[in-house]
Amino acid sequence: MRTIIHAFVAGLLVCTACADPKPAAPPHETAQQPAAQQPIPIQAFLRNDSFDAIKLSPTGKYVARSVALGEKTVLAINDRKTNKLTGHFTLAGKTQVQDFWWVSDERLLISVGEKSGLLEQPLATGELYATNADGSGQAILIGQRAGEDTTASHIKGGKERDAVAAFMVEDQPRNAKKAIISVSPMQGEVLFTRAEEMDVYTGHRAVVAIAPVRRATFKTDLQGVVRFAMGSGADNLSKTYYRDNANSDWQLLNDQSVSKRNLIPLGFSADGRTAYLDKEEEQGPDGIYAYDTTTHTMTMQLRDPVVDPAWILRGPANEVLGAQYIDGKSKIVFFDKNSTLAKEYRSLETSFQDQTVRLDDFTSDGKIAMVNVYSDRSPGDYYLLDLDSKKAAHLVSRYDWLDPDRMGAVRPITLTARDGMALHGYLTVPPGSDGKNLPLVVNPHGGPFDVFDTWGFNWENQLLASRGYAVLQVNFRGSNNYGRAFSVAGHKQWGGAMQDDVTDATRWAIQQGIADAHRVCIYGASYGGYAALMGVAKEPSLYRCAIGYVGVYDMPSMYNSGVLQDTKSGENFLKDTLGDQNLESISPNHLAERITVPVMLVAGREDEIAPSKHTELMRDALLKAGKSVDAKIYDHEGHGFFIAENRLDFYTRMLAFLDRNIGAGAANSGGH
Repeated sequence: MRTIIHAFVAGLLVCTACADPKPAAPPHETAQQPAAQQPIPIQAFLRNDSFDAIKLSPTGKYVARSVALGEKTVLAINDRKTNKLTGHFTLAGKTQVQDFWWVSDERLLISVGEKSGLLEQPLATGELYATNADGSGQAILIGQRAGEDTTASHIKGGKERDAVAAFMVEDQPRNAKKAIISVSPMQGEVLFTRAEEMDVYTGHRAVVAIAPVRRATFKTDLQGVVRFAMGSGADNLSKTYYRDNANSDWQLLNDQSVSKRNLIPLGFSADGRTAYLDKEEEQGPDGIYAYDTTTHTMTMQLRDPVVDPAWILRGPANEVLGAQYIDGKSKIVFFDKNSTLAKEYRSLETSFQDQTVRLDDFTSDGKIAMVNVYSDRSPGDYYLLDLDSKKAAHLVSRYDWLDPDRMGAVRPITLTARDGMALHGYLTVPPGSDGKNLPLVVNPHGGPFDVFDTWGFNWENQLLASRGYAVLQVNFRGSNNYGRAFSVAGHKQWGGAMQDDVTDATRWAIQQGIADAHRVCIYGASYGGYAALMGVAKEPSLYRCAIGYVGVYDMPSMYNSGVLQDTKSGENFLKDTLGDQNLESISPNHLAERITVPVMLVAGREDEIAPSKHTELMRDALLKAGKSVDAKIYDHEGHGFFIAENRLDFYTRMLAFLDRNIGAGAANSGGH
């Protein structure tokens, strides 16, 4: 543990730090390392964190957290004062806890999902379960397996099978017995969604609203009345509706087919008169607008000059108070800078210099807040802050076996692409390094859309930094967070401008003297794997090696088969973002003859997102062209690896591969 307890004294939190972790085992592969200490063992970075999400019960009596156990995620419930486990929830097979909500101190609702790989987001099954805080009363309330007792022997099935998909309508007030859920028949994507009030003990439901648009999500006011609906048809163009009360007709606020922009409901003010919405602008980042529900007028409240709102700041009653922005490092902005909570934030920020501070959860009376503190070197510490006494107690830490003082710094960067587009990203440098003339690993993110790299702790980058490598991440066009125009600029730019942005960032790092031009490799997962192989095909003299992890390499195969083709909306998404013309010309496996550097390919046999067929096609094309390739497909793995032995094997081989090409091994053998 890095921190035991914090006491709020004279407006400042004073911390007591714990000792460093045990000395690391001797290394066998490093690029550069201080002689004073050896690298932290690989296994320390690969260990699962002690929890994924953590939430307080309404009175603060209990703390619930989702915990990854291999390929499963389970729910654990503890008494906050004694820290004793009072109950837990787990399902059979690969079905796992996706999210959870306290509806009272006794009762929780749980959504579940299926996940075949570590990098894959759980695919929600549309089922809602419930459990009591002591582990009793577990039942499936709605979903396909209602009526069955096969999910787990201790979980009761519902009265009858329900062929619907149900999801929690989030950010509603806690109710001891009922919750608002969205319900859709599982008969395709053309049917309209209902909002229903569900008894969290019996599963009994009553319709409270029917959306005027397909595939809708809902937003309630602070009294739990459904006030907004937003959805889209197969064309993926959204419509946003509003109503004054439960008996009012729906009013169309935005039609994306006309406005060319999304309008996303966020929530309400404390007095309920004002609703807040995220509005995409024609150019530049999104703005947060206040919608006066009495005059039906809309005015801008917040807009950052560079980035979109990344996280919405809420109070104890789920009222919207402001937003978090991630422009380089993170910043919190309040609508009312002089509010009590705003002042608490500023005091906490003063205490935790160079760290991000967020109030992530509250008790229902607003007297206790859960404070999340994290940075580039620290994965995160959680504290419970008594807002009356101004005292805080340490609750739990993420990755508490890693010493932040031995982690590398993450520096925000900005550069200009060849066509004048402003690009933003991050550079992770090895601990103790001056940040100059380093071996560099370029790491384009996956996605590529609706994803962006952020400032914070990244265990994979820290593993590389611990071995002496700098890591470069760039939010190439198509990435989220920089406005709609920036994201759309990546459409149909696979292998084009999106790839050029990665190239321009790499050359920038060399020109700045950060990277040794003769020791640069490119590595990525999923789309990042595609970008890695496309990078060495387009720029054969820029990189010394490439690593593709669960990547896609044959665009005709991706376009013609896969999970997205199961629906018309998915097919249209591919047409809009990938395109359907000249796909061979942007496929790395069709460009294998251009690749002149060693390549490492890794995939999971059960991957449904990026099927291992892509890796096999890439491998075979390289071998046919007489190129150097180290390829391995792991059985029983999907889109990212769960099994500890496989993860250790992959990263051990990856570090050895980097060492041979740009690390100490390359230097000792003459390098390039």
